[in-house]
Amino acid sequence: MSGQLYLVPTPIGNLGDLSQRCIETLSQVDFVAAEDTRVSIKILNHLGLKKPMVSYYRHNTESSGPEILARIQGGESCALVTDAGTPAISDPGEELVALCAEAGIPVIALPGPCALVTALAVSGLPTGRFTFEGFLPMNKKNRKAHLDSLKNETRTMIFYEAPHKLCATLNDLVTWFGAERRISLCRELTKLHEEIRRTTLGEAVAWYRENPPRGEFVLVVEGGVPEAAPAVTLEDGVAAVLARRAETNCSFKDAVRQVAKELGLGKNELYDAAVSAQK
Repeated sequence: MSGQLYLVPTPIGNLGDLSQRCIETLSQVDFVAAEDTRVSIKILNHLGLKKPMVSYYRHNTESSGPEILARIQGGESCALVTDAGTPAISDPGEELVALCAEAGIPVIALPGPCALVTALAVSGLPTGRFTFEGFLPMNKKNRKAHLDSLKNETRTMIFYEAPHKLCATLNDLVTWFGAERRISLCRELTKLHEEIRRTTLGEAVAWYRENPPRGEFVLVVEGGVPEAAPAVTLEDGVAAVLARRAETNCSFKDAVRQVAKELGLGKNELYDAAVSAQK
């Protein structure tokens, strides 16, 4: 293997989730780019591997990214790892992937642990369509703008949150989405004290007011109910009939038949109304 970037997922809590393919990749690459070398060295030691390591984290991407890219362009293979989970997902690794993609460097993503997918799967909420929102901004103005953009969101929403910020975030979610909105709070996923609490936002606020939160959380929040489409009136149908005739030059009866079917209106009732409108 040479001249490639490998995205290697690391366990989010349970070392048993490290796949055989990830182990083989870590053993074969030339070096490892880690979010925190002190965390990643524990995994390498667990596997009995010794690899050159470089730091790649949020505050050194501008300097470290080009250096890693240069080494890969020089023929070396690199495994990118985070402290936990899949690289480049809510993670500065996305910038390194973009650099490599722009330079034509092959990027190989290995499947594996990902907190947001794990939490969504176990949440008990709809999983067909969802939006991942990561950590909400701390700046009040940006936070408000972010939540405003989600006020009418109908998909399931997923957030990450630290324990010392959880109560404030839950209070904000109640303000924007209401106390009755369902939520699944997933704590310490795959770890010894894993907990899944399925409740409402209002009940969650009350619970954690009395029970100080511990551990990292994934919040899975129910989407809103889609707004009902406005009822179609006979006046709408008549306007559609006249427009259809003008556009297609079809017969009056054909226009009525087509529009009645499309808008779910009674054909005879629409016909009479359209005839009256032409008088």
